[in-house]
Amino acid sequence: MPSAHDDETTLKFPILIGDIGGTNARFAILVDSYAEPKEFPIVRTADFATIDDAIQASILDRTSVQPRTAVLAVAGPVDGDEIALTNCDWVVRPKVMFETLGLSDIIVLNDFEAQALAVVALGDEHMEKIGPGEPEASGSRVVLGPGTGLGVAGLIHACHRWIPVPGEGGHMDIGPRTPRDHQIFPHIEPIEGRISGEQILCGRGLVNVYNAIAKVESQTPRFTAPAEITGAALERSDRLAEESLEFFVTCLGRTAGDLALVFKSRGGVYLTGGIAQKIVPALKAGNFRAAFEDKAPHRELLRSMPVYVITHPLAALAGLAAYARTPSRFGVETHGRRWTKA
Repeated sequence: MPSAHDDETTLKFPILIGDIGGTNARFAILVDSYAEPKEFPIVRTADFATIDDAIQASILDRTSVQPRTAVLAVAGPVDGDEIALTNCDWVVRPKVMFETLGLSDIIVLNDFEAQALAVVALGDEHMEKIGPGEPEASGSRVVLGPGTGLGVAGLIHACHRWIPVPGEGGHMDIGPRTPRDHQIFPHIEPIEGRISGEQILCGRGLVNVYNAIAKVESQTPRFTAPAEITGAALERSDRLAEESLEFFVTCLGRTAGDLALVFKSRGGVYLTGGIAQKIVPALKAGNFRAAFEDKAPHRELLRSMPVYVITHPLAALAGLAAYARTPSRFGVETHGRRWTKA
């Protein structure tokens, strides 16, 4: 079991920080609390059998710096000494990492906790605003990001700290509202009889939507990759792709609005990840905000909440770096998620 020693003020440099998703993993090393993170090339998870192999070959073999501490954010729930990623075959085993990677202190967080930390670590230059509303300085916030899956986290301010709230909100049920929705939804692939947000609001989800609309229209799909669909939609070169992206954006707006109600996110709602960054024109077209605000009897509340797309390419690493430098600024619960070498 993790060590009972969870004193958050004793992170020792150098610190390896890592954002490990279902498809890609991003790493950097903080030499000290003042240095900028030393970044490394993005790692494709499919290229390595284990996370230990990836860190050794892609990071440690390329630098003379030996990290003492690791702060890793993984795409999946953190539970126990073996942490399996939701959309990847890697399993994080901190106790094994002591021996294989020479680390002595390891903290493992959820990947969207890192994204939530990034919200207060990044400046306005890394935000693209979608629609009206102004943030309250200490208001609660929500982060969600369609990628390999759909990540969700909250961020609340209490006791002079920013406290990230991890969860698995991407697996909430999602359903039809309009007559057109009722035509499309029966053709979206369910998981064990239910359709969750992640069946629509991620890369493969966009493909699910595109194929479903093609079935409704009795047409043969032209595209098989999310990037092909978004590209054709933004270029307005394929009607099915255009409707698919519009449907995707509308569902994203509905889900973002639901989460904004849960957290009463007067500090803002933040969309993160590569997909959100690529579809900013579609998000600004109007149906995202319309769906986001369509929450009677709280339309005015939702209209007052700002929405941003985080444009920083390594937002999660920026959040982890902010935490690693000054853990006392954040209320990150490490009990059960921190391992120290005896």
